[in-house]
Amino acid sequence: MEYRYLGKTGLKISRLGFGGIPIQRVDQEKTKSLMEKLLSLGVNYIDTARGYTVSEEYLGYALSGIRDKFILATKSMARTREAMEKDIEISLKNLKTDTIDLYQVHNASVSDLDAVSAPGGALEALFEAKEKGKISHIGVTMHSKEAFEKALSLDWVETIMFPYNLVETHGEDLIQKCKEKNIGFIVMKPLAGGALENADLAIRYILNNDAVSVVIPGMYDEKEAEQNVRAAENISPLTEAEKAEIERIRKELGNEFCRRCNYCQPCTVGINISGVFLFEGYLKRYGLGEWAKGRYETLNKKAKDCIECGVCETRCPYNLPIRQMLKRASLSMDE
Repeated sequence: MEYRYLGKTGLKISRLGFGGIPIQRVDQEKTKSLMEKLLSLGVNYIDTARGYTVSEEYLGYALSGIRDKFILATKSMARTREAMEKDIEISLKNLKTDTIDLYQVHNASVSDLDAVSAPGGALEALFEAKEKGKISHIGVTMHSKEAFEKALSLDWVETIMFPYNLVETHGEDLIQKCKEKNIGFIVMKPLAGGALENADLAIRYILNNDAVSVVIPGMYDEKEAEQNVRAAENISPLTEAEKAEIERIRKELGNEFCRRCNYCQPCTVGINISGVFLFEGYLKRYGLGEWAKGRYETLNKKAKDCIECGVCETRCPYNLPIRQMLKRASLSMDE
């Protein structure tokens, strides 16, 4: 296993980390076994979030006795000081730890970054928690390139998490800027939400980019962990045959694959279009039916509310047939 410093944090982490969404499918004991397996394989970076239902609690139980062997990261959707203070305390309790190594502002938009930085914003709580030793470092996660660009200009941002995989490469120029500014870059969605079946090729593609600090595929069993570690330990240059395979995959998925850039927004009737497709992906690819539908139900407008005006399709840089895709999503999510 190769190890890197996570940008200016100075944390030495494995280039393959653990994404904590899928363990919602298992239980505490299986999570504990998985953590012990990851430790034996040399994986020392763990990522979870307040929004991943039981994930923090499972990890708190699973890391008992071995907490000091891991770099632990979590994140919160809180935007105000009060809400962030509350979430930090909940995370500390759930994770059964005195200090969280990296606490991230979760899924931030440009306006969210303004809000958390404003007086009374979440950043005040993060700074205070850092001063008290409750957290060690501060990062952000996002899906839009505009938010990525803004985060690069903020001096308090120590790490950035953004989607990057075989078919989502629109942030590559900004990933390079992370390296230049010594900001740790964390790859989310390495398998494009499960759309990419060849995990070995997907992980090797990502880790061939020297600007990537760590990639965090979601895992819930030991077999997945072993497979992903093998890929991370074989960061050899891609062959011509593999490059051709990548182009084939891009052509196959590129026509009807949501990159969550959100250029299609705002929807005429208020549908969170990329959110619908994200939750549909968790349902179909991760098998998280109850969780995905639960999150889907929080949306004010559902896929079935589409009036087929087509305005979104005129804005999509990938020319996706969004109306057709929403109809398909409705069959899965609105049933």
